Parts: sequence; structure tokens; C-alpha cells
Amino acid sequence: MDPGAGLPQGLQLVPELGDDDRVELARLVRADPLVNAVVDSRLSALVPLVPRRFGGALIGVRDAAGRLTAAAFSGGNLLPVGGDREAWTALAAHVAGRARVATSIVGRAEAVEAMWAVLEPVWGPARAIRRDQRLLRLDHAVAERPADVGLRVASPDEIERYLPAAAAMFTEELGVSPFAGAGAGGYRGRIAALLREGRALCVTDRSGEVLFKADLGVVTPRTCQIQGVWVRPDLRGRGLGTTAMVGVLDHALQRAPTASLYVNDFNVAARRMYESLGMTHSATLATVLL
Repeated sequence: MDPGAGLPQGLQLVPELGDDDRVELARLVRADPLVNAVVDSRLSALVPLVPRRFGGALIGVRDAAGRLTAAAFSGGNLLPVGGDREAWTALAAHVAGRARVATSIVGRAEAVEAMWAVLEPVWGPARAIRRDQRLLRLDHAVAERPADVGLRVASPDEIERYLPAAAAMFTEELGVSPFAGAGAGGYRGRIAALLREGRALCVTDRSGEVLFKADLGVVTPRTCQIQGVWVRPDLRGRGLGTTAMVGVLDHALQRAPTASLYVNDFNVAARRMYESLGMTHSATLATVLL
């Protein structure tokens, strides 16, 4: 297949970006650092730009002047970076011609919409589509200092207590257990890595049972992206989540100049909580779950 097939005149598809493209790719990624935090974290770690090491392929689009104007990470997730509708369509057409490895498409809503229009006939139907996810940010400490609820960094030897809470959050959010199918070992490994790296925060009761949890899912020099926020169901609506999140945000801001996270539009209670803590709307994302 011709890599340039279907592209408007003057644009060029680059089927595999490499280390020679790192500077240009970094420029593109860091033009939108909160949206592109996942790719930015791998670039910041100086992982070689080869699929085996980077965790997936990097595809690009160059304009008539040879400048990299769009890219996509194609691995466990499909993540568009930069671009416009013509570029997103070309990137999606290229990905559609290969075996699917992604379990989701995540990015700015307009980019995901354009890519899914090309990919749906090949990959569809989607398990779920979240069309309006608010990417929120905070760049200063929360002014109000609530009572201490015992938020702390979870230790690696707490995995047997932390893992069920993480799995419960995953199942609620995505509608499927992380232990379903062949991915159970990989999920446990990812949680173990968060614990080893000090990126799992929790509140526990006297017996050590997890009442609240949150992960510093992605850390870059530009943002600390919080993921996996969960409160045990019987404790919801009592203020535990709000109080604990103050500590989570403070902890995140010790590691990066901004704290960020994204929340679904239909999760009104969570949106109100984050807004009450001073978080502001930075971008609108979308996710297609496959």
C-alpha cells in the first residue's frame, strides 16, 4: 500500500517515526502537553522510538514543507497528537489497514470523532463511546485545608488490598473486569508498578481496607495526570472523596507544575467536586472503548 494514498496533495504519511524525528515529535506533543501526557511521559523517559521499546508504533503526517504536523501512537491505545481532519483521516486509514491492537481511542474529541469515522467500519461496533470528557487542570494548591483523613502513599506490600479497589474502579468505569480474558496478569503488573513507584495514594481503615484510592497515572515535567479515583460505594456522598482529593492534588503538584485529570460529562457529582477544588476546564476529550 502506498503510504501517501488518499492524502491531499503535498501531505506525506510517515508509517514509522524514529529517533531522528524525536525533536519534531516532542515539539508537537508539548504544544498540547495535558492532552498528550501519555506520549510525553514516554518521550521524557528517553525511550527509543521503536515499537518494541516505546510500547507501540508512532505514525506521522508531514506537510508540503516537510514539517511534522500530526502523529498518532498506535499501541494498547490509539492516541492522536496534533493534526487536523485531513491528517486524522489519513492516520486512521493507515491504522485500519493493520491488525488492531488498541482497546481504545483517546484524544481531543474532534480527533477521535474523525478517526472513528474511518475505523468504525473496520473495528466497530464500539463497546462504549464517551464523547464528552472534561480534561481539568489545577496549577496552584487548594486554598481550603480540610481535616486530615489519613491520605498516604500505598506501599508495595499492600497490593492484595489495593488491587481489589483498583479493579472495582476499573470495572465501574469501563464496564468490564480487568481480570477478564488474558490480561489479568498484565493488570496486576501495572498496579504493582504504581505501588513500587510511589504513585498509588490511599485512605484505609484500621484493618487496612482501602476506603479511597487515586493514582498518579502519568507524570511528565509538565503535568501530573491523576487517574483511578475511587471511593468505596457505601462511603460516597460523605465528603471523603473531596477531602482526600485535596491531598492528592497537593501531592501531584509537588511532582509537576500542573495537576490534571479527565472526567465524564455525565458524572455530575465528580465534576462539581473538582470544580469546587479550583480545577478548570482545559480541553474536551473523547474515548472509544473497543
